[in-house]
Amino acid sequence: MSAEAQVGLGGSKLGRMRRGFRGWRGQRPFWGGLLTLLGGIPIMYFPYANLTLGTLTIRMATTAGAGSLIIGVLLVVLGLTMWFQPQSRVFAGVAAILLALVSLVVSNFGGFVMGFLLALVGGALGISWVHEKPQKPARRRAKAPDGAVSGAGGATDDLSGTSPANGTNGRHRAD
Repeated sequence: MSAEAQVGLGGSKLGRMRRGFRGWRGQRPFWGGLLTLLGGIPIMYFPYANLTLGTLTIRMATTAGAGSLIIGVLLVVLGLTMWFQPQSRVFAGVAAILLALVSLVVSNFGGFVMGFLLALVGGALGISWVHEKPQKPARRRAKAPDGAVSGAGGATDDLSGTSPANGTNGRHRAD
């Protein structure tokens, strides 16, 4: 977005809402939850769908329609859990992956593979998401008289003579 466009949105209510949503989205596994939620929709929809071609109605009903509905609803709930309870993201991600795998057998190949793939990728994103904590500035240790970095006891940590403090940058010299 250009600087001119950002200036126009800066003071408006839309701009504040957008920045607020961006902040909210950054504090949780948003895309993992969204894909998991979207993966549940075709899994619970297709077993109850009717396809009409002219005067011919094709019903996709299976004997596991209730199982498909349960799996789809659970995936939607797990996607919402990733959004509103980010500390439960690992559990929700593992459960979403397991339900996606079960949906292959139970629900028309996992909602014709669409729901399976969405739930599988969403669960993996939920597991792999980590909340980025602000980094504290690192404290510098005091230097020993010979130029090596001193440890907690005042003794030098580097006994090999290859510290960055003496210019070798971790490499041994072949003198």
